Parts: sequence; C-alpha cells; structure tokens
Amino acid sequence: MTSQPPCIILDKPQMGENIGSVARAMANFGLSDLRLVNPRDGWPQERAWATASGAEWPLNAARVYDSVETAIADLHLVYATTARPRELQTPILTPREACAELVREVGAGRQTGLLFGGERAGLETADIALCQSVVTLPIDPRFRSLNLAQAVIILAYEWRMSLTAGVPPAFRDAPDPAEAKAMLGLYEHFENELDAAGFFHPPEKKPSMVQNLRSALARARFSDQEVRTFRGVVTALSKGRGRMLEKLVKKTVQGNPE
Repeated sequence: MTSQPPCIILDKPQMGENIGSVARAMANFGLSDLRLVNPRDGWPQERAWATASGAEWPLNAARVYDSVETAIADLHLVYATTARPRELQTPILTPREACAELVREVGAGRQTGLLFGGERAGLETADIALCQSVVTLPIDPRFRSLNLAQAVIILAYEWRMSLTAGVPPAFRDAPDPAEAKAMLGLYEHFENELDAAGFFHPPEKKPSMVQNLRSALARARFSDQEVRTFRGVVTALSKGRGRMLEKLVKKTVQGNPE
C-alpha cells in the first residue's frame, strides 16, 4: 500500500479566502490532499485561488463531498480537531501526540485524515463520533477563537516536525484498521438490528445513543477481519431473535387452535 500524507478535510467551510489560506498552509508543510464537505458558497471559488498565493495544487485537486461519511470512507484513521466533546468518551491528543501517531500510521501504509469544522459552528458531535481521537490545541481560555487556517497550519507544522524527527515504528505489527466505509456499514447494520429489537427507547434519545455507540466502536479501531466478525455476530444474534419469535408464534398457535 502506498504511503500518503494525511488529507485535510474541511466540513462546511464558509469563506473561499479561508480555504485558500488552508491550501497555502498545507503546501508549506507538504500536504496536498484537500477534501471539502458542503462548502457554503459552492466550489470552485475564485477567492480561494487568490488567497492561496501560488499554492494552487491542493485547490486544483480538491474534492467535494456531500457528507463527512463519504469524505472519510477510504481512510483508516481520522482525527477530529475540536474542543473536547463532553458527550463522547473519545481519546484526547495534543497536536504533537496526534502527528507522531499519524507518522507511524502513514509509515505502515494506512490512509489518514484530519477533520476540521466550519468557521462558525465547528464539528457536530455525530461527525466527531466517526473519528478515533480528538486533537485539541492548548488555547488560552481568555480568547478561544482560532482561525481555520491557523488551526490547519499548527497541525501541518507538527506533522512535518514528526515526519522529519524519525518517529520510531510501533513495537508490534498490527493489522491495518478497516476503512471508514467498512465501519459505516458496521454501524448501520448494528443500529438497524438494535432498532428492530427496540433498543432505542425512548425514541428521542436515539441520536445520542447512536453517537455513543459509534464513538465506542471507532475507538476500537477494528481491522477488516474484525468488522466482518462483528457483523457476523450481529447477524447471528438477529437470526437467533427471529428463531425465538418463530417458536413463540408456533407455541401460541398450538395453544390456541381455531
């Protein structure tokens, strides 16, 4: 598998100037894979190229997606850059810790990404739940506002520093984590069966319950084989529930002949 530097994913970016500044930051530190999820003003935007000051290659190759799920589908590892989400028990990393891990993952041939929220609202909890860890910057509480490109350049700098520092590989070889597409299939399969079993009760709590389940499964970093095994377990349990229901119906019919 070919090693590729982390991609930069911008969720709902608002201003072309900020996208251009992000491309410039990426080019400074050797990143080129830019993915845009539902940019507010559409794509392409002239202002992005004007602001990039010649760093055009991330913009020229930028891909646009209609959801975070589709933007990360081919990735094995995604980190969300945001303040700590209180709703989720997601590991919290500093930029330096995160980028040291990314260097190891990329060195093993895995596809990785850094997810950034829009300028106004940041990332939604449902999107953070799809990520394996959260990267949080040690911002001074007196002024927490950080420009999108500033956040990207800090992570890009730490990536470059970790890359050139020769971070040692992990002690043990581990199987490649499953792509996000496989994990999304697992989530949907699991959630559909839980729905059929009446697990999501009361109904108004379903979104938060789904987010917590996805976050827990994302932290496990399943391999492809583990995804298949887990889905097999879910299928077996659902068939078992079906057999129990069938026996109950037969018993009821036999006990109440017409």
